[in-house]
Amino acid sequence: MDSAHSGAVADPDPRPTADRGTAPGGPPGRAVVVGGGISGLAAAHRLTAEGWRVTLLEAAARVGGKLHAGELAGVPVDLGAESVLARRPEAVELARAVGLGDRLQPPATATAAVWTAGALRPMPKGHVMGVPAGSASLAGLLSAEGLARIDRERELPPADLGEDVAVGRYVADRLGPEVVDRLVEPLLGGVYAGDAYRISMRAAVPRLFDFARRTPSLLDAVRAVQDEARDRRQDGPVFLGVDGGVGTLATAVADAVRAAGGELRTGTRALGLARTADGWRVRTDRDETLTADAVVLATPAWSTAELLAAECPAAAAEIGRIEYASMALITLAFRRADVEGVLPGGSGFLVPSADAPTIKASTFSSRKWRWVDEASAADGLFLLRTSVGRYGDEDHIHREDGELVDVSLRDLGTVTGLAARPVASTVTRWIGGLPQYPVGHPARTARIRAEIAKLPGLELCGAAYDGVGIPACIADGRRAADAITAMPTRARAAGEDAGQ
Repeated sequence: MDSAHSGAVADPDPRPTADRGTAPGGPPGRAVVVGGGISGLAAAHRLTAEGWRVTLLEAAARVGGKLHAGELAGVPVDLGAESVLARRPEAVELARAVGLGDRLQPPATATAAVWTAGALRPMPKGHVMGVPAGSASLAGLLSAEGLARIDRERELPPADLGEDVAVGRYVADRLGPEVVDRLVEPLLGGVYAGDAYRISMRAAVPRLFDFARRTPSLLDAVRAVQDEARDRRQDGPVFLGVDGGVGTLATAVADAVRAAGGELRTGTRALGLARTADGWRVRTDRDETLTADAVVLATPAWSTAELLAAECPAAAAEIGRIEYASMALITLAFRRADVEGVLPGGSGFLVPSADAPTIKASTFSSRKWRWVDEASAADGLFLLRTSVGRYGDEDHIHREDGELVDVSLRDLGTVTGLAARPVASTVTRWIGGLPQYPVGHPARTARIRAEIAKLPGLELCGAAYDGVGIPACIADGRRAADAITAMPTRARAAGEDAGQ
């Protein structure tokens, strides 16, 4: 974090600093974006569109973070996130902006199941992140006692949610623990790899939290959320994928940033951040220091905390307390003839942590996505994937690849009866991949933002703060970029003076 680093000061513009951007309409300034996941890419894309000279630094060998398009047995497939929430506009807007609009696809089937009490049961409809609006659709999934508990919810006195509450605790108190264990936990586990009894309701399901604070009944709050969605005419696909993989969104955004004049440096780690009299300096592991009017930190919490330790210790301390969960994806290619008539219908299944299997979910990729189906069918293959890893239970992540494949096959056999061996497999680990949002997380984020606001020209964005989904990360990257474009810079001031 030493601002007096002896390495060269890297500066692609050879003109003296005072001479830059002096012509009216010239570039408004230079920004360094640290972190090449979708949040950082979205920020860079927005800044270059506004005329900023942008350098993006990414420590890994590729950009995209958890958006990773790969292949198995010659078949293109996502090895990270595979879909985007379509009922938020940001990801769809960005995909269209970078030329992927005609490649957006809804799932070929959205029918999923839950494996519980030794059987696969259809995932019920009419819920908000697993919280139901009633018991009618849950027969067979919950016990008779569990169903009756839901029906008595309106008899309970109103609950005081305060400023925040754990999703699992509140739902269990109102509807019973079976709802949490069989529905809420596996769905939240798929998003956060977290513990439903720790996850903040205000952060994870904010609209439900808002209605629950104003409505005596949780069941009525769920219906209010559903009515609001209907009033907004949100009746299209809930999720969308991209032909070729959601991972191609990251590469397309990166290409657009380059085409707009931005520079993307992979394999380059930021080591230090320091304020100057008129901007910022970012020291890298390439023995150089970049100068900038503004910096966007789109890095994981632990990295952001290190970079901020000297300049903003209060924010660094708060950010450093954000915890993460790790997970692994095991992608398997089978001969199509070996799975036909064996795998159940639908796009896959979820597994509550209360049940025995190690895997927490399986997605039948060749059935869920048309583009995977077409590519795999051409070679007589069928692709599916499983996932392992939850907060506080991550020992499985560190097993050898072969062990994770064997565990997945064992659990697939238990759940579906599949006995075949795959013809190819690959394991993708996301160590520290999913930030946790415990009770109090929104308040922590507010404290972090308040401290950062004291440092002009510095913005934070990413999954650690206001949402882990792709649209939420894109929105946060855009917000950071918009905050920077609104600030005064030397170049903009010089341009305005020159025009008078």
